[in-house]
Amino acid sequence: KMAGSSAPWIGSAYLFLQSTCKTIILPSLYESSQKKPSVFKALKLALADSTGSVNGVDMLKVHCSHPHLIVQLKFCKQENCRRFLQSYREGALQESLQNHLQLSLAMTTVPLQMELKAGNEHLDNMLKDEDRCLECIYREKPDRLRDEEITELEECLKSLIVHQSINNNMAVKGCASLNSPSLPYPSQGSSLSPQVTFIFQGQQFDNRMLTPDDHQKFAKLVSKKWKQVGRSLQKTCRALRDPVIDNLALEYDREGLYEQAYQMLLRFIQSEGKKATIARLIPALEENGLVSLAEELLGLHSNQDYS
Repeated sequence: KMAGSSAPWIGSAYLFLQSTCKTIILPSLYESSQKKPSVFKALKLALADSTGSVNGVDMLKVHCSHPHLIVQLKFCKQENCRRFLQSYREGALQESLQNHLQLSLAMTTVPLQMELKAGNEHLDNMLKDEDRCLECIYREKPDRLRDEEITELEECLKSLIVHQSINNNMAVKGCASLNSPSLPYPSQGSSLSPQVTFIFQGQQFDNRMLTPDDHQKFAKLVSKKWKQVGRSLQKTCRALRDPVIDNLALEYDREGLYEQAYQMLLRFIQSEGKKATIARLIPALEENGLVSLAEELLGLHSNQDYS
């Protein structure tokens, strides 16, 4: 049957993407050196959403075959492939990719059609039979290593995230086109969402985007309640649906509560961009009885330690 006793579970599939809007031609956007990083970033984030992990599925190559953009995918774990298939079947992957493309390319909407194939099999015709889909993907072993261009784009994306985490205003040479709202910590000079101030405990505070310092304090102090905060945020953030929160809990279980909380808030920041503000986090903390953490983030605890 599928995986042997010791052999790792590895499979491959092709994701065919086409915009249903005549003015948006995905292969042309990907062939543009200026737009390519933005399209790649949207693909990467949407695939991460689908498996609940940045490394859940690997992109080996992106082919431009007008009018389709064809992404060759590699799966190294059966459970990641199951999550991907579930996300694809339920339309969550499509919705996520549409949203990420819209943010990355600064467009009003990017409607998509998707098709999934493994070898000669059209998986869209058998999505209800998940085990059969898994067998088809498992039979198709990847016929290539990751394309050099994909590796370069991956490195560019990683270096940008790291640099932006260290310094909000640092531009990464050669990767400026990747700097769009759905990456962590947009530059503080960016325009805020319409809510300029908010009220907490009868006081008025200026709204602002979440900073790396906020991010670290939250992860350190929220403890076991990070899931509840995530569920409060999910009311206005599609990227924090229950499966995503549950997947983060499983994936970062060994690393502990700090990393689980850090990754949850990272999802919020990545998906919401400029709208990932303190005015949205504070009510989620209040709702879950985390008033002292809210006060800490707003600078109301001068020298007290709440670790």
